[in-house]
Amino acid sequence: MAYLHWQKSTFSGGGGNGECIELSAGDDTTTIHLRESDTPTVTLSLSPHTLRALLRYSRATT
Repeated sequence: MAYLHWQKSTFSGGGGNGECIELSAGDDTTTIHLRESDTPTVTLSLSPHTLRALLRYSRATT
C-alpha cells in the first residue's frame, strides 16, 4: 500500500488517551481507509458508498 495521509476526526479530542478513528483517501480515490489509532497496522478499506451506509447505520443505532 502506498503512503497514506491519515486524518484524525475533529471529535477525537485531546484527552491523551490516543483512541480515535483516522481516515485516508486511497490513491485511486474510490477507496477510503479507516484505522483506529491504537492499532494503526490494521485498516479497513471501504468504498465511499459503503462508508456512507456505515455512518448512517451507526447514527441510527446510537
